[in-house]
Amino acid sequence: MPNTFAAAFVRTPDGWSGAEVDLSGAEIVDDLGDAVTEALGLSGDELALLCVEAEDEWFAIVRYVDDEEPRVFLSDAHAIAPGSIGELFAEFAGVSADKEGNALGVRPAGDLDLLNDLGLSSEELLELSMEEGVLPADVLSVIAERLSFADELDRLR
Repeated sequence: MPNTFAAAFVRTPDGWSGAEVDLSGAEIVDDLGDAVTEALGLSGDELALLCVEAEDEWFAIVRYVDDEEPRVFLSDAHAIAPGSIGELFAEFAGVSADKEGNALGVRPAGDLDLLNDLGLSSEELLELSMEEGVLPADVLSVIAERLSFADELDRLR
C-alpha cells in the first residue's frame, strides 16, 4: 500500500493555514470531513481544502464550504487500489476502484470546477493531472502555489 500524505488548509483573513490530517480511521466519506474539521478546528463557515497524495499513484482534493456538499477531484481513478483509502475518494468522485488494475492511461474523476473561483480553471486542473511523468506531489505543489498555500504545504511535508 502506498504511503499517503494528507493535509487540510483553511482560508483565513490572514491567508491560508494548514494542518496534517490523519485519515487512518476513515471508513466512510463523512469521516474525511470530520477529520478535516478536527485537524483545523473549524467552526463551519470557512473554506477548507483537503489535499491527499499517495506516493506516485494519485492525488485528491476535497473542498468544504459551510453546509454545502463537499466537492472532490481525483487525479486518477485507474490508480486506486481496492481496499485502500483511495477507494473512499473514488466512491466520493462517483467512480469505482479498478479491480483489474490493468487500465491504461490517466482517468481524472470528480468535480473539475472545484477550484475555479480560487484561480485554477478546470482546464488547468485537468492539464496538470494528465501531464506525463509528473508526480502527484509535484502537481499538488503547483496547485498550492497557484492558490497561495505552498508555504503551508511545504511546512507540513
